[in-house]
Amino acid sequence: MNFTNKVAVVTGAGSGIGQASAFGFASREAVVAVLDRDRESGEATAAHIRQQGGTASFFAVDVSVPNEVKSAVEEIVSRFVGIDILAHCAGIQSYGNAVSTTEEGWRKTLAVDLDGAFLVSKYVLPTMKKRGGGSIVITGSTQSLVAHRNSAAYVTSKHAIVGLVRSIALDFAANNIRANCVLPGAIDTPMLRWGAARDPNPERVIEACHKLALLGRMGTPEEVANMIVFLSSDLASYVTGATVVVDGGQLVPCGGTAFQLIGTGAEPE
Repeated sequence: MNFTNKVAVVTGAGSGIGQASAFGFASREAVVAVLDRDRESGEATAAHIRQQGGTASFFAVDVSVPNEVKSAVEEIVSRFVGIDILAHCAGIQSYGNAVSTTEEGWRKTLAVDLDGAFLVSKYVLPTMKKRGGGSIVITGSTQSLVAHRNSAAYVTSKHAIVGLVRSIALDFAANNIRANCVLPGAIDTPMLRWGAARDPNPERVIEACHKLALLGRMGTPEEVANMIVFLSSDLASYVTGATVVVDGGQLVPCGGTAFQLIGTGAEPE
């Protein structure tokens, strides 16, 4: 898992899973292009990598804006010659069902979470073809497979990402380009904490998130980043079109962990 002479583009790299992925690639000798719409946090990520002896540059990008994505990719290619890895981690959370979600909220969520994944892939793929291959890893969610209540736009976008990844894997396999999707469960990120803060009792939400996984705790951004880095490496050279769940066993129990204890009559040991 060494990325010497490889260029890795990481979106949403200002915090959470994206930041952990940027650090993971940099620690394995990759040149890292740090993309985020938050200039302060993105610059901080790139600066930290440089302080650790790595190579990183920040690019201010809103992944939902086509011209910004296109310009950033062109600048990255001009500066670093090409792109070998795309780790797309940018995304937003939103709440509302199919009635309460506003049309504006629906469009915004899909623009960032789905259109963003499409746009970065669209503009990165041609340079990967010229390089003779590459790896794309897009971050979905356990909600790419199941649904949480009151999250219609988010669930829809994350389901669609799986289809996008499979299409890329199919259409570009002949170009030696692999595409995979990582599906995190409850991960202790700023976005999750933001969601919890919307509840009158945020600590109750955090406690519930810890209980979702069989391992009895939320995951860390680094644990998801480790999978992203692995799938981008030569160790995963025969893996493409896959959806890899990183959820601490959250999706294993039928009906969820609470049902296993209450709905079946089972008692905890």
